Amino acid sequence: SAQVTTSNGSAGGGEAAAAAGTGVAETQRQQPAPNAWQVIKGVLFRIFIIWAISSWFRRGPAPQEQSSTGGTPRAPSRNLFPKDTLMDLYVYISEHEHFTDFNVSSALFWQKRDLVYGDWTSGENADGCYEHYGEVDISQSVQQNGSIYIHVYFTKSGFHPDPRQKNLYRRLATVHTSRMINKYKRRRFQKTKNLLTGETEADPEMIKRAEDYGPVEVISHWHPNLTINMVDDHTPWVKGSVPPPLDQYVKFDAVSGDYYPILYFNDYWNLQKDYFPINESLQRLPFRLSFCPLSLWRWQLYAAQSTKSPWNFLGEDLYEQSDEEQDSVKVALLETNPYLLALTIVISIVHSIFEFLAFKN
Repeated sequence: SAQVTTSNGSAGGGEAAAAAGTGVAETQRQQPAPNAWQVIKGVLFRIFIIWAISSWFRRGPAPQEQSSTGGTPRAPSRNLFPKDTLMDLYVYISEHEHFTDFNVSSALFWQKRDLVYGDWTSGENADGCYEHYGEVDISQSVQQNGSIYIHVYFTKSGFHPDPRQKNLYRRLATVHTSRMINKYKRRRFQKTKNLLTGETEADPEMIKRAEDYGPVEVISHWHPNLTINMVDDHTPWVKGSVPPPLDQYVKFDAVSGDYYPILYFNDYWNLQKDYFPINESLQRLPFRLSFCPLSLWRWQLYAAQSTKSPWNFLGEDLYEQSDEEQDSVKVALLETNPYLLALTIVISIVHSIFEFLAFKN
């Protein structure tokens, strides 16, 4: 397992009119093309608004109207962690997808006690967020394209996530999620040649790697930042009627029928340019982990964005390219003046509503 180290008049004659017409045509030809970001942003906002409106009209019946197979009303579920529940956070990092090494102290990356579910005022910045920085010692397997996983457990205060500790473990008092935290990206080798000299300009080391691994090499990459979000929501969801893509994240208990708090790994703002390859020259990986509460509507936006991979029917080349395109959108959102962005959103919404009403009539 991985080791963790903490720390503008009109003309009178025909000739004048013709000259004016020519001037207008030249002016039109000289107008610059629309900015690509403006086009992309407009399209994205219109797609989102149309999706939101159509989702509103397609909304199903209320949870209380759901019925079981016997015809009796199906009671809506509840969140197993009530508001203001005291919780303990355990974060483990391991090379194993299924974690059982609770007794290995070096696997514990972060432990935080007495967190309050739904608290938006605590933390250093009074926003309910906490942060921990450390370095992860990696083995030779991870250096050579092996995988590494993060395992996150929230328990009600006083309990432990290890099922083997019978006196301290409770199934309904423990919520768990995990994921692979390294990312595999493809690097293509193109042996281009100078047309004048006929010699290749590729790095000799890259040429050797192309001979060993082929024209496409899959390399494990690392990003030093990740955020754990716990959704502050107590909607009475009913199993089988949670709308997609939210149904991928709402986990119900098989016995009680209630659902666990929604945990979400948020890496939306991790730009592709900030990933770096993992290789044998690295002994430790820097890792900054944050915990923050998240509102339901913001989580819905993030969840909708993360559903791109199931629609990857156009091939991996286009999918990988969309990552870079999404980066340009994120950078634009981060760097655009918020007032200008808000004005653009309002104009796009109004325009989309009129288009929708015209289409409906």
